Amino acid sequence: MNYETAQQLSAKDFKRRTRVYKRTFKRMLHAWHTYHLSRSNAGRPPKLCRCDQLLVALQYWREYRTYFHIAGDWEVSESTVCRIVHQVETALMNSGLFRLPGQKSLLQGFERPDVVVMDVTETPALVY
Repeated sequence: MNYETAQQLSAKDFKRRTRVYKRTFKRMLHAWHTYHLSRSNAGRPPKLCRCDQLLVALQYWREYRTYFHIAGDWEVSESTVCRIVHQVETALMNSGLFRLPGQKSLLQGFERPDVVVMDVTETPALVY
C-alpha cells in the first residue's frame, strides 16, 4: 500500500491499517521532512519517497513482520527497510513530538508495584 492508496482510505481504515490517525501521520511526515532537510543530500536518491518510507516504518511497527517480507512488498532490500525504520525512529525521537516519557516520570506519584504479571506462552517444539 503506497501513499496514494493510503490517502484514499477512510479515516477509520487508515487508523486501522497504520495504527495512527491521518493527522498524526501528517505530523510524523513533517518531522520526517524536517529531519531530511537538516541532513546532506549526498548519495544515491532513494527508491521510495518519504511518504512511502514513513509507511514502511509504520508497517513494521504495526505488524512486526520481518524486514524480508516488508522488503518484498515494497521491492527494496532488507537493509533498506532496516535503514528506513531506524532513520524514521531517529527523526521522530529527535523531533520531540513523539517521545515517550521515561520510566521515572511514569512511576512518579506511584509506589512500587505489589505484583508483576508476565504473560509467557509455551509452544510445543516441532519435530521433523
